[in-house]
Amino acid sequence: MGVDGSAVVVAVARTPIGTAGHALAGLSVEQLAAPVLGSVIDRAGLDPHDVDEVVLGNCLGPGGNVARVSALAAGLPSSVPALTVDRQCASGLAAVGLAAHLVRGGASAVLAGGAESASTAPWRSWPPEDGGEPVRYERAPFAPAPADVDMGLANDLLAEEAGVTRERQDAYAARSHRQAAAARDAGVFDREVVPVGGLTRDERPRAGLTVERLSRFPAAFRPEGTVTAGNSCGVSDGAAAVAVVSAEMSQRLGLPGLRVLSSATVGVDPTRPGRGLVPAVRLALERAGAPLDRIDVVELNEAFAGQVLACCDELDLDPDRVCVEGGALALGHPWGASGAVLVVRLFSQLVAQGAGGLGLAAIAAGGGQGVAMVVESC
Repeated sequence: MGVDGSAVVVAVARTPIGTAGHALAGLSVEQLAAPVLGSVIDRAGLDPHDVDEVVLGNCLGPGGNVARVSALAAGLPSSVPALTVDRQCASGLAAVGLAAHLVRGGASAVLAGGAESASTAPWRSWPPEDGGEPVRYERAPFAPAPADVDMGLANDLLAEEAGVTRERQDAYAARSHRQAAAARDAGVFDREVVPVGGLTRDERPRAGLTVERLSRFPAAFRPEGTVTAGNSCGVSDGAAAVAVVSAEMSQRLGLPGLRVLSSATVGVDPTRPGRGLVPAVRLALERAGAPLDRIDVVELNEAFAGQVLACCDELDLDPDRVCVEGGALALGHPWGASGAVLVVRLFSQLVAQGAGGLGLAAIAAGGGQGVAMVVESC
């Protein structure tokens, strides 16, 4: 791709990720998103009037166009339009991909990312029948019946079919916590995190969550299963945003960044949604002209250890290359934001830490979809 047609990520920010019902439970979704949008504008040195669009992913919000409410709450001019994207867990990465498309189509600067407040998401109910009471439902369907399988059960079955043992899952989950806790405590995340609600660092990582402790957790989704609360991600609150700008704007700002080389979105069997990142990764790599062994930093959303390991096995990807500073198993999974968190993490490692090279982000989504993106430092 020629430089003139490039879309470049020049600034990133995220909130600390909080466990639902805990430190960030009092903040609405726009109260999470607005601070990171404002921080990204400041970090990029953008004039708010130069922003062409705001695109945010969200799954459970109150409606009313979360991106628009968040943009206004961040102090962006009312002339800046905003779009909310729902591709379930992949919403945040889909929003960044859409921002890159908008920039290639002529926009100069787009703010993109995602936000989720599981703690304050409204309760919804089916309309009453025959004069009865409304019936609350726990989640919207991911697919028509009978393909509408709960995510935990679907990924437990995926792990079984892929031959991923409970021992491997617990070892991978323990690694995620160990490495995320070490990175957090060493201040590695400090440059990317914007404190909100009195929380200054990620709430969930546990350095002492060993394989031995994880082995005591019971199966969570079926009696003979291997997926547990310990080797699954947590339900979380958080937000993340990035500034995606044109090559000309990037040169004007004089900032290093990540050039978006390719993105890909795919659909897979909705009864095995966790597999969605596999064909998305393959297609994104093909479009970028970069084989997997050339990728320097790999960030996959760790929804379930068994799911990540099954996908790594299918991709012939060494799991030790994935999320080397910990992932969603430790940090948490604020659904609409998680895909954008992956891009923040790539930026931190490839740009802020000076590693350079190529990066890959990928995430699977309910309903059987996957999104992947390949970037390079520039």
